Amino acid sequence: MESKQSNLKRMDNMGIVVESLDEVISFFTELGLKLEGRAMIEGEWAGRVTGLGDQKVEAAMMVTPDGHSRLELSRFITPPAITDHRNAPVNALGYLRSMFTVEDLDDTVARLQKHGAELVGEIVQYENVYRLCYIRGPEQILIGLAEEL
Repeated sequence: MESKQSNLKRMDNMGIVVESLDEVISFFTELGLKLEGRAMIEGEWAGRVTGLGDQKVEAAMMVTPDGHSRLELSRFITPPAITDHRNAPVNALGYLRSMFTVEDLDDTVARLQKHGAELVGEIVQYENVYRLCYIRGPEQILIGLAEEL
């Protein structure tokens, strides 16, 4: 089976859902990450990409000192968080998602679907900046894909 060259460009960030954004920002700031930005994320496009419908999320982006890696912290206001895995042991299964930037989103999704991946919501466009989607892969692993416009 021949494989086409990958469209993957980089990994953008890892996401963690938290209850107290201020406390977690403070912790990661102490660790050495810098708060790059903080904003309320809401609107029709946001619910379409996550598959949650109407949502309101306060998010903070933390960046490593070299500027290459980011951690997105999210506090869900609507809908509220429904499961709490924070006290699970380190060998518990699951994570929120990893976001990857690709050159050709449609081609990448099509190739991953051949390996059983399924779109969570749909491919959406955020302003004139990105096309985005979430997909579930093997073991229900959730990843996000973004194509810069």
